[in-house]
Amino acid sequence: MADLPVRVLVLAEETLARAGLAAVLEGRPGVQVVGQCSPFGELDAMLSATRPEVLLWDLGLNPETQLELLSARSADLPPTVVLLSGPEPFIEARRSGARGLLLREADSETLALAAQSARRGLILIDMAVEPLPPEAQPHEPLPSGGELSERELEVMRLVAEGLANKAIAARLGISDHTVKFHLNSVLRKLGAQSRTDAVVRATRLGLLYL
Repeated sequence: MADLPVRVLVLAEETLARAGLAAVLEGRPGVQVVGQCSPFGELDAMLSATRPEVLLWDLGLNPETQLELLSARSADLPPTVVLLSGPEPFIEARRSGARGLLLREADSETLALAAQSARRGLILIDMAVEPLPPEAQPHEPLPSGGELSERELEVMRLVAEGLANKAIAARLGISDHTVKFHLNSVLRKLGAQSRTDAVVRATRLGLLYL
């Protein structure tokens, strides 16, 4: 699945916002925009017609009604990444069932990564929405074994994108052996049993974010 583009349906109440998001993602590696629509009235028909794997939902400047809709429908919808105009609706967006939270000005690379991560079941939050109140923090205490180094964090971000060791090595300009060394170190520090387990644990700890 990691090698196939993630099928994304773009949602926004404003026509220009939908078109802008679709245009930003057009031709982006790893992402296929399968359609765009308003969340009101058109959503069910588009879900049936396009069968998206992830929803990219721009909540606009007045998110309250749309967050209510997302909360009511989240169990029936594909994983959803929401775009916020600011940090104020963070708690409501998080509680609504969103799998990713970004600011509206996120670039195409960030949008693509969020969609790919949501398909993998990860919850990713743009740290630009911080500072967050304590009740919104998804973090857990870091296990004993030390903090992850910046290079280890870089490796984990690429693992979360679905890259294999050779691709990670090429991206970072290091050897396969060095990538394995960093991954083994991460597994030990996080107490993880696999790459996927390490990504999940790093996300829960707040170490892996956009």
